[in-house]
Amino acid sequence: MTGERLRWDMVASANMVEVAALVGDTARATMLAALMGGQALTATELAFQARISRPTASEHLVRLLNARLISVTPSGRFRYYRITSPLVAQMLESMIAVAALEMPPRHRPRSARDEALCLARSCYDHMAGRLGVAVADALIERDYMHLSADGGVLTDAGHRFLCDFGARLETDRRSKRIFCRACLDWSERRYHVGGLVGAELQRRFLELGWIARTGATRAFKVTDAGKIELKDIFGVDLDVASTNRGLLAPRQPEESSQRAAG
Repeated sequence: MTGERLRWDMVASANMVEVAALVGDTARATMLAALMGGQALTATELAFQARISRPTASEHLVRLLNARLISVTPSGRFRYYRITSPLVAQMLESMIAVAALEMPPRHRPRSARDEALCLARSCYDHMAGRLGVAVADALIERDYMHLSADGGVLTDAGHRFLCDFGARLETDRRSKRIFCRACLDWSERRYHVGGLVGAELQRRFLELGWIARTGATRAFKVTDAGKIELKDIFGVDLDVASTNRGLLAPRQPEESSQRAAG
């Protein structure tokens, strides 16, 4: 190993320790989890989420800013914080998945908040939970998309379908944004879709009023109109979708009457 490579590895290890220490604090982890909803939040809102004082929250936010895990945008008398990039969000979601899937479970009753997050939530900029997985499954069943641990691919038919649906999938060749990727869902233990494809699906669902944000949490409410349109256009019925499927187990085909023509 060359001296330059050794120095690089030492710096990378030190940075990893710093990031792990920052995320390992309960208050900072709670604030980062709140920002994983994709919304920009104020220090007051984040302090409320973490159940700490406003001055204490400000101290934590300075440390996260210095590490470039979050960014801040002033607007009038307020300062709004958000996750710096999809790369940081992907790291945080992976940590949540490891904690949920690999560590010994802590047995406690699910709260109403837990149930809402498991049904539908934002994974930074794309949909997760039972809704996100069901939409991904519907696209896979129609051969519109393929997801695996190695990544994600949108077929030509899938590209046409989503463009007709109103997704904006044109990308700048210089963009470093991942187009389509598999994201392991920590509550469903299966894949939902991330990248530009996932972000455009979430944007369009919000735009059409199929889902709605519930305050400053990550949870989405699926509207009555959304339930109808999800069944008609995607063949997704959240009322019958099972939450007890095994990790990455193959989805059983839906009855033809429950699917809409692509």
